[in-house]
Amino acid sequence: MNNFGTRELDVVVIGAGQAGLSAAYHLRRAGLRPGRDLVVLDHAPRPGGAWQFRWPSLTYGKVHGMHSLPGMELTGADGDRPSSEVIGEYFDAYERHFGLEVHRPVDVSAVRDGEGGRLLVETSEGTYAPRALINATGTWDRPFWPRYPGQETFRGRQLHTASYPGPEGFAGLRVVVVGGGASGTQHLMETAEVAAETYWVTRRPPVFREGPFGEEEGRAAVALVEERVRRGLPPQSVVSVTGLPLNEAVRRAREQGVLDRLPMFKRITPDGVAWPDGRTVEADVILWATGFRAAVDHLAPLKLREPGGGIRVEDTRAVRDSRVHLVGYGPSASTIGANRAGRQAVRSVTRLLDSVPA
Repeated sequence: MNNFGTRELDVVVIGAGQAGLSAAYHLRRAGLRPGRDLVVLDHAPRPGGAWQFRWPSLTYGKVHGMHSLPGMELTGADGDRPSSEVIGEYFDAYERHFGLEVHRPVDVSAVRDGEGGRLLVETSEGTYAPRALINATGTWDRPFWPRYPGQETFRGRQLHTASYPGPEGFAGLRVVVVGGGASGTQHLMETAEVAAETYWVTRRPPVFREGPFGEEEGRAAVALVEERVRRGLPPQSVVSVTGLPLNEAVRRAREQGVLDRLPMFKRITPDGVAWPDGRTVEADVILWATGFRAAVDHLAPLKLREPGGGIRVEDTRAVRDSRVHLVGYGPSASTIGANRAGRQAVRSVTRLLDSVPA
């Protein structure tokens, strides 16, 4: 730990994924200098944001809608390489090209109200006192594990998407995949090729989307997520309102019966899962592809949450504290949304800095 006391500067960016790097890029363009006016903090061990933790079988060619960071295109990537490697190398090159000087690994424990209109950002390398904060912590660090009766009695293995190793570890096993999102379907289709049996369980019937998904459809989906955030409700993922794309791999899996969905079970038994009608299946593994929640617990001392449980945001600004901006949160959780949110947050932050004396 570098115990430098409390260091004053203009802006702290927490997180160096797509949203954080986009914000840092636009802050640099606005004239803020990394290391003097600006610091970017990232708790991950290396560049790549949450992508660095993705399972090896998620190759770059399987990634849907990865948009380049502002100012530097990602071109010529090998679609057969793991996305963790491709995007990690790209983010690393981006940080070095623009001189963003990301500090890592740095853990942020709390953000509090400070003196003279400043915030206090308490970290593993000391305390920063910025005039504004851009929070870009995403969701990967908060996997959501639902609770069901009997869960602690299960004698097999339980794991979440966050620790999914790829399909090889499921060879010859009976696997229950829980979750109707993109990760759940990918896990299911992969494990079905090597597992003895697979079962797909979701709370709601999955919605498969046929036909093109253009800008108009994208804006409509983002608007639905944005409306929840404006009302102070916890954000949903954009995928939850777009449906699952019906590509050739999904069509084939449906024809083969891999994507035959079962309703949610009622309880977990030592040997598997059970439904209200008495049906049971035996399982060796329960794979929870049940999504993530926003990683914003470090902001708790600022009391930003609304009664509905979320942080109410207008554009990217937290309504309860105009010094705090959230990017990669709710409607800006997609890669293109994160880029736009980073630019939008910096416009608002620079107006704030111009209006308040240092």
